[in-house]
Amino acid sequence: MAQKVAIIGGGASGLFCAILCAEAGCEVSLFEQNNKLAKKILVSGNGRCNISNQNLSAADYFGQNPDFVNYALNSFGFNHFKKYIESMGLLLDSKTDGRVYPLSNEAKSVARIFEERTRELGVIIHLNAKINSVKEFLNKYDAVVVATGSRAASHLGGCSDGEAFAQEFGHNIIPAYPSLVQLEIDSKIVHKMAGAKVDGEVTLFINHQKELTTSGDILFTNYGVSGFAILDISQGASEALLEFSHVSIALNLLPNFTMQKLSAHIINVAKKHPAFRLLDILTGLLPIKIVTNLLDYLQLSHAIKGAELTPKLAKKIANTILNWRFEVEDTHGFRHAEVSGGGIDVSEINPKTYESLKQKNLYFTGEVLDIVGRRGGYNFAFAWSSAYLAAQDIIKN
Repeated sequence: MAQKVAIIGGGASGLFCAILCAEAGCEVSLFEQNNKLAKKILVSGNGRCNISNQNLSAADYFGQNPDFVNYALNSFGFNHFKKYIESMGLLLDSKTDGRVYPLSNEAKSVARIFEERTRELGVIIHLNAKINSVKEFLNKYDAVVVATGSRAASHLGGCSDGEAFAQEFGHNIIPAYPSLVQLEIDSKIVHKMAGAKVDGEVTLFINHQKELTTSGDILFTNYGVSGFAILDISQGASEALLEFSHVSIALNLLPNFTMQKLSAHIINVAKKHPAFRLLDILTGLLPIKIVTNLLDYLQLSHAIKGAELTPKLAKKIANTILNWRFEVEDTHGFRHAEVSGGGIDVSEINPKTYESLKQKNLYFTGEVLDIVGRRGGYNFAFAWSSAYLAAQDIIKN
């Protein structure tokens, strides 16, 4: 008689686990609270779906015990995933920096192929199925997999249901926090630069100690800052805010310049063009919206002429451009986060099977656990590998 398996959650890990179990002959029922499957897959990677990464290790993950991911990543790493996924007809495009996308460059392709494969295998799909308790499921099914994801992107179904299910069996929950999320800045001037964008560097300070520096695009918004460089430091910032630590950032808007080189450039332009206003001199370096507000921040007149510019003033301007400090007030919240940290304590989960150590035949996979990855396909990689191990254990039993 076929094993009866219930999977709660129709995202990445839920769909993959359903496919693997169904391929092995299990009778699989998939329960999804939304009116369609794979909603978060569809919006991932700005609609391109950064589906995995070629270079995976525990160093790319955060949580109380990031080493928890090692067995899963070693058991079902990128090459194993690539071979399997391409057997379904979904070809991959691997970039030189390790990131991997579908060859179609479209998240819709991933969602469609996964959904069609589940239907082809006869998985019974229940949409608009909001589950309130899993205890009754354990009486009806031989195995139950909780793949509900995290609180991130609540408008796409992000919720804390998986944590509540785990608590039914006495599991410890690590407090959740948004990750890969924009930051809200305590500054009257930032919102005036909304829409301006540069490629720069961001340094994160926690309790006034330098924690991390990343590079990439920085986008000013009406609430603070966004962009890839901001998302890359957001995990540390968000976790620190949760612990009521002091959080600030330093923006380097021109990382290809040193202080000496930048101040010398400003002085040289001023000497060559003594009639140029200070605003004109700096507009050759940065977007006008940033320059205007930078000068206001420094309380400098836009009309200062090049002939009036001193080396001391040039250094003051250069210092702000290369090290503009802002206090971080908050993150932009779970709704806007791509993923979230915290979740079910992994010390209570078997790292080789993803079965609960508190309840037999109950499994937890993916983002519902206290594991969160960097930006770059790492969270998807963990979703696939954790689903794989859970499915293998269910099939074996």
